[in-house]
Amino acid sequence: MTRRDEPHSGERTSRSAARLRARLAGGVSALVAGALFAPAASAQAINLVGGLPFDSEVVSFAFSGGLALFSAVVALTHISERKRWQRREAALVEELEETRARLDRAKTFLASEAQILIAWAGPDSEPDINASSMLLAESVSPRRILGFGAWLAPKDAQDLEAAVESLRRKGEGFRMPLAGLAGRHFDAEGRAVGGSAVLRIREVSGDRLELIGLRERHAAAQNELAGLRTLLEATPAPVWIRDAEGRLSFVNSAYAAAVEAAEPRDAVARGLELLEQPARAAAAQSLEKGAVWRARVPAVVAGERHLLDVTQTATPEMAASIAIDRHEVETVRADLQQQMQSHVRTLDQLPTAVAIFDRGRRLIYHNDAYAKLWQIDAPFLEQKPTDGEILDRLRAEQRVPVESDYKAWKERLFEAYRSPEPIRHTWHLPDGRIIDVVAHPNTQGGVTYLYDDTTKAYDLETRFNALNRTQSETLETLREGVAVFGADGRLNFCNPAFAQLWRLDVEQLDKKPRFDAIVAQCRKLHDNAETWAELQCFVTGLAEMREGFTRRIERSDGVVLDCTAQSLLDGAALLTFVDVTADVNVERALTDRNKALLAAEKLRNDFIHHVSYELRSPLNNINGFVHLLGEESTGPLNPRQLEYLGYVSKSSAALLAIIDDILDLATIDQDALELEFSDVDAEATMRAAIEGVQDRLAENSIDVQIVAMDDVGTFRGDAKRVRQILFNLLSNAIGFSRPGQTVTLAAMRRGDEVVFKVTDRGRGIPPEVLERVFDRFESHTAGSRHRGVGLGLSIVRAFMELHGGKVFIDSAPGEGTTVTCVFPAQAANEQDRPAAAGGGAE
Repeated sequence: MTRRDEPHSGERTSRSAARLRARLAGGVSALVAGALFAPAASAQAINLVGGLPFDSEVVSFAFSGGLALFSAVVALTHISERKRWQRREAALVEELEETRARLDRAKTFLASEAQILIAWAGPDSEPDINASSMLLAESVSPRRILGFGAWLAPKDAQDLEAAVESLRRKGEGFRMPLAGLAGRHFDAEGRAVGGSAVLRIREVSGDRLELIGLRERHAAAQNELAGLRTLLEATPAPVWIRDAEGRLSFVNSAYAAAVEAAEPRDAVARGLELLEQPARAAAAQSLEKGAVWRARVPAVVAGERHLLDVTQTATPEMAASIAIDRHEVETVRADLQQQMQSHVRTLDQLPTAVAIFDRGRRLIYHNDAYAKLWQIDAPFLEQKPTDGEILDRLRAEQRVPVESDYKAWKERLFEAYRSPEPIRHTWHLPDGRIIDVVAHPNTQGGVTYLYDDTTKAYDLETRFNALNRTQSETLETLREGVAVFGADGRLNFCNPAFAQLWRLDVEQLDKKPRFDAIVAQCRKLHDNAETWAELQCFVTGLAEMREGFTRRIERSDGVVLDCTAQSLLDGAALLTFVDVTADVNVERALTDRNKALLAAEKLRNDFIHHVSYELRSPLNNINGFVHLLGEESTGPLNPRQLEYLGYVSKSSAALLAIIDDILDLATIDQDALELEFSDVDAEATMRAAIEGVQDRLAENSIDVQIVAMDDVGTFRGDAKRVRQILFNLLSNAIGFSRPGQTVTLAAMRRGDEVVFKVTDRGRGIPPEVLERVFDRFESHTAGSRHRGVGLGLSIVRAFMELHGGKVFIDSAPGEGTTVTCVFPAQAANEQDRPAAAGGGAE
């Protein structure tokens, strides 16, 4: 061992004894000096005290005696202390020898082990280094011991320096394994001992080296275990571990959530089980056999019943289990199965034939359209034939294209099994059909064939092209100008008439100009900003729904065009221009003529209205004077005068009736006739109408028969106008009947209607006249005694329309005539019924 020079223990004991003897000699000298100088001092003190005299001899004797006594005491004390010092010195010498023996043994023990001891008395003191010669001979020199990086691994050197610094500054102990650069291993231990910091470094070998290796492996195992626990915590599958007694010792968060526990520790403490008793019993039986247990078992997971794939592995001291939730997988599998079945059903509904072949070129799926397209029976397809076998059969039945080199054609078709991209073919079959074939390579190998019968599509395309050419030729020959603008506002098509109408350059139109460029040229003939703005908004507008419109354009050169704008399906706009100059001129002439006719009709109606009123007043006077002349108060008249007076009265009454009819028609034409609705008694109205024609019945020897059903009752109407309707019908029937005939007036109720019928047995009405009998001033009285201006039936129809009713006439030559009037029993909307102001004729 190497150490610094230290004083021997015996030498330290001798020096202590010498210092003790020196102190004793000094004490004796002091005592002697005190005794020598004490008598004088005492004498002086006696002299000072009170000034009393004393005997000096006595004092001297007393002092000498005291001094002798003191010397004897000191000598005895010195002898006693010397004996005690000698015994103490002997004990110290013995202790020193024992200490030397122990020191030698400590040196021997320290030298027997390769180690280094470094001690620091204080934070800033120099280190005291004691190193084994065995360690120094094989590693480093004492000078370089504190340079840890020279003989230790870099990381271990940094850790050791940091630990030593904490030990010296804070007194924090440590212990750590160290690895040397030469492959040796050391164990460093630092402690604070009696205010000093001591570092001990020992070389590790044998069992200690193995122990360090075990510690390192234990630390690595602990880290690995911590990582596995973290992984198990993050695993969404429930994981649990049982101890040797079968109790839960660890569960992860997924297990706690499955059993609805607050946290894993709560699940372990309460012993909450995820599996049901039968599953746990089966797991326990497998555990006893020491085998791995795998099973799919039902369990309640978070309140829902799921299927779990449970795997259990066991060791003698524990059993670990993990459960994979199959609920989501089974749900996805069921959904996938449903989707696959849905796809199969969808494919079966498709008109496109579908056939799927695997990598061995064997048929694994086909839809119904495939079997129908190729007319292949189901038993053959159920045998899963190969692609080549199906083609050979179709070739034998002449259902594939006729090829000179069939084998090469089939090999070209089979290139789809090796191609990364779909391959398209067009088959022209011997029966005239055209089949589009698309071969899609599958990712798992094999090919999916899609067969579309495009015969109709080709036919439709041919017809469409022919129709398109026909339409183009038709548009080219049209006299109307046609222009089609695309969604971008460019001209897509125009016919020659469009260019001619607007005097545009054909070469410029062939360049497909924009609408703005065409408008700039058309403004020369029609400079109306509103028209072109509206057309531009329609052509280039972004509105989803564009409504077509028609606009009349009057150009500065006198030409009038009707422009029609229509939207097309592809977002384009169609503009058509029709030259309506001649039609407009005719329309203007007709409009002027119509205005003249309306003015003439108004003038006629005003004339008739005024003339009728002007004629009615004199007729009333004539009737009044005729009535006065017929009375006895005015004087007697001879028979001839009375006869003439009767003729005058009849003629005046007939003329008054005609004037009343004319006034009624004029009032109806002016929409001024207003009906006065009330409850009309049908039978009473019939009798009142017959009373008005009694004179005509008597004059013509005509009978009237009334036929009224019991339930005819009343209905809503204008009683005066109903009576006038029946009066006119009876007048016509009497006028066209021969003497002795009978006219029938019947009434009945039919549902919500009241029906009147007037029937005569006269000569009837020819078919060519029947259509005009209700027209005004239509009178066909030839061959009859009836005379009239042809207003009776016109008034009947007008009054029936005002009542909301209908009038029908049924007649045949030689068989008579029947006129039927149908009134509604309840007048609908009496206030809103069209009527004229002023009421009827006076």
